Amino acid sequence: MHNIRKITDDIVFIGCSDRKLSLFESAYPVKDGMSYNSYLLKDEKNVLFDTVDKVCADQFFENLKYALDGRHLDYIIVQHMEPDHCALLGEVIKQHPDVKIVCSQKTVGMIKQFFEFEVDSRVLIVKEGESLNTGKHELKFIMAPMVHWPEVMITYDSIDKILFCADAFGSFGAINGNLFDDDVNWERDCLDEARRYYTNIVGKYGLQVQMVLKKAAGLDIKMLCPLHGLIIRENIGLFIEKYNKWSSYIPEENSVLIAYSSVYGGTESAVNLLASRLAEKGVKNIRMYDVSMTHPSFVLSESFRYSHIVLATTTYNTGIFESMETFLHTLAAHNLQNRKYVLIQNGTWAPSCGAQMREILEKLKGTVILDDSLCIKSTLKPEQLEQLDNVVNTIVKSLNL
Repeated sequence: MHNIRKITDDIVFIGCSDRKLSLFESAYPVKDGMSYNSYLLKDEKNVLFDTVDKVCADQFFENLKYALDGRHLDYIIVQHMEPDHCALLGEVIKQHPDVKIVCSQKTVGMIKQFFEFEVDSRVLIVKEGESLNTGKHELKFIMAPMVHWPEVMITYDSIDKILFCADAFGSFGAINGNLFDDDVNWERDCLDEARRYYTNIVGKYGLQVQMVLKKAAGLDIKMLCPLHGLIIRENIGLFIEKYNKWSSYIPEENSVLIAYSSVYGGTESAVNLLASRLAEKGVKNIRMYDVSMTHPSFVLSESFRYSHIVLATTTYNTGIFESMETFLHTLAAHNLQNRKYVLIQNGTWAPSCGAQMREILEKLKGTVILDDSLCIKSTLKPEQLEQLDNVVNTIVKSLNL
């Protein structure tokens, strides 16, 4: 049974959701599944925007067939060649052999890597600022390299003022009937997963995102149509503001994130006390995560959100405890910048992980180590409480509360 949704008079949503998926890209937990969005513009020339993941193939082709209603498919715009969006491109070509593939130059080589059909005679290569007229609609193409693959482009419909934005402005999570952000409490229920999606999928490429935001700033945008997540029409300004902060590595929250790992409880006890004393000093919205129990994607997302980060862990095999080491490399891999850190190390007989944590963090632009003096030998001792209070005061002073 088809399941298409009207977006405007001429554009329909023909995507689908996978609620059985538990690990997106074999990397990111998605407790609410994932949506794969595709759109069809019905005009004098009919245009398909991307396809979906192969898991949704049957639903997608039912939707496409019903939406076309016997009409010819003239173009398929390939904005992003990742298989969760292009997996069905080969089958679309089989069903619509005369369709023209509209894409960037870099996309052509990637199509040849993924598929066996003859490509060159089918492609219409577009460049920055070029347009495609479909009758009533004028589609303008904007190159968005490394957001988050090198071939990516986005498409602006100047008539309906829609930005088809590929993986930008996407989110984890399936679509549950409500298709638009103003059908739900988006800021309360969706923003966190939008942030986690951005920071983990796109977060490394802040400079490239900034370049695309500058291009988009000159457009009159009434709707954002991403390839994952809800269509945005009410919270466009808020979402762009968040993207600007995330891609500039500007914290949203002037407060403290405490990420720790603890083997026998000594480190956990110390950071619990640290958090309590920060709260007593007036610090609000403190967040704490045991990185051995929480997937790095969630803690990374919070790291983009918070201005100050406390990292506390134990020495393990003369190095950093494994789950904390994984998280630190996650921070480095996603290029988090402009954060202030406090480092706390533990070790029963030879604490040495503090210097190794510092070495990883100092490679990140704008890193400031506020304090790395607190060293625990198994458990925090009463005579170290003054030192703990000094760490608290250092953080509070830096927060400018």
